[in-house]
Amino acid sequence: MPLDTVFRGRKPDGILKDQPEEEKKKNLILGRIMRLRGLEEGVNSGGDVDTYARYIYIHGTNQEGKIGSPNSHGCVLLASENLKKIFDETEDGSIVYIEK
Repeated sequence: MPLDTVFRGRKPDGILKDQPEEEKKKNLILGRIMRLRGLEEGVNSGGDVDTYARYIYIHGTNQEGKIGSPNSHGCVLLASENLKKIFDETEDGSIVYIEK
């Protein structure tokens, strides 16, 4: 998919430039989705904290100027060029360590 593809419900839903202006104001999921699964029971796995069940991703955003500040419900937001590189270099099932 092109890096400006908008995803809704994990399915492509057009490209950014064709979205209504009201939608463009939101933090949209763009380009790629790398869905995360936590490995630490009670921290990011199981119950109300389960990363996979909460649909926590690494994904692109239309608000790249806000990267590095809280702007999602737990997702890791990346600039398109970084997202493509990580997506292309990471195999499905890889362990990803995320730290501040």
